[in-house]
Amino acid sequence: MTNWGLILSIAKTHLLTKVKQTSVAALGVTFGIGAYITLVCFMTGLNTMLDDLILNQTPHIHIYNEIKPSKQQPVSLYDKLENSINSVHSIKPRLTQKKIHNALPIIDYLSSNRHVKAVLPQIKTQIFYIAGSIELGGNLTGIRPIEEANYFNLKDYIVEGSADALEQTDNSILLGAGIAEKMSLKVGDRVQVSPLEGGFFPLKIVGIYQSGIAEIDAIQSFTNINTIQRILGKANNYITDINVKLYDIELARPMAQDIEDQFNLRAIDIKTANAQFETGTTIRNLITYAVSITLLIVAGFGIYNILNMLIYEKMNDIAILKAIGFSGRDVQFIFMSQAIIIGFVGGVLGLLIGYGLTRLIDTIPFETEALPTIETYPINQNPIFFVIGFTFAMLSTFLAGYLPSKKAQKIDPVKIIRGQ
Repeated sequence: MTNWGLILSIAKTHLLTKVKQTSVAALGVTFGIGAYITLVCFMTGLNTMLDDLILNQTPHIHIYNEIKPSKQQPVSLYDKLENSINSVHSIKPRLTQKKIHNALPIIDYLSSNRHVKAVLPQIKTQIFYIAGSIELGGNLTGIRPIEEANYFNLKDYIVEGSADALEQTDNSILLGAGIAEKMSLKVGDRVQVSPLEGGFFPLKIVGIYQSGIAEIDAIQSFTNINTIQRILGKANNYITDINVKLYDIELARPMAQDIEDQFNLRAIDIKTANAQFETGTTIRNLITYAVSITLLIVAGFGIYNILNMLIYEKMNDIAILKAIGFSGRDVQFIFMSQAIIIGFVGGVLGLLIGYGLTRLIDTIPFETEALPTIETYPINQNPIFFVIGFTFAMLSTFLAGYLPSKKAQKIDPVKIIRGQ
């Protein structure tokens, strides 16, 4: 029967009498795991930030009336040409309204679906911004500010003012940063907007919006739905777009198809709208995990080499232990215990170093106009990375101790003593 108390006592003595070798072995584990934690937390944090820049404001399903040519042209209705090949040139889009017919009932219907998290209406229109002698073309979107802030992270892109002010202030506007800069406007000023149909409407600036994309910030602004309906002279049921957010993004594509079939509207799911971005995300994640796995493998070989040399240098101890009556299995357990202790201590220190470095990186300033609301480098401290790191430390040291100790189990002590 194995005497574990004695085995652990001998393993402890070996570790403490060779402090330098033990420290080198433990540090090999520590820096390997610490580097893995730091790298994977930082790279996945960057990937998440890039994903959020696009996906946070993108609805899972975008519903609107699409302008397109009529599928059936007048010539196809002429019976005498039914069996002929007809060629029609310069087909014009059919006359369609931007308004979604029965938008409010559709919103209520979609909101009742248990898979739907939120359904938000929007009104999009082209306008002119007018301040003094300056006149700029752009887009104005009517929204429900509080809901947009909660479900589509609008608040992350408001660099001055707030969504609450836009909700509570009548005839107000959240002005694009590029427009504000060109027209020398700030929060509290007024800007006149003019729709394509004509007329002038003064709006109070209650906030500045900055998406980080200069082309958008130079034309895009927001107001609340009631204000834009008054500007356009439309009724309360006038809605041009409906944005849907789901609990499960994987349901977006089939649900978009059902909406198109049911309501005869155009419904674009998030994966179709961002197909190229999805490909980029997949490649970035693949690179991240490939580098992380490579780092762990390299660290594992380093740990193996260190522990292998540690056991090789203890051949005399192995011979003495066997000579005084320890079995080969007991010798194997002694050296495996040393390896596991080194792995545990090194793994814990590696986790602490990795955590400390990621916290340090998280405080380093990261200021850029493209990302106005991000102040420091992004870090993703997902607990699963720490679990993987510690598990690998224990597994790699177990294998690194098992293989050489298996060989040590078969050593003939007489040959070693005679060789001395």
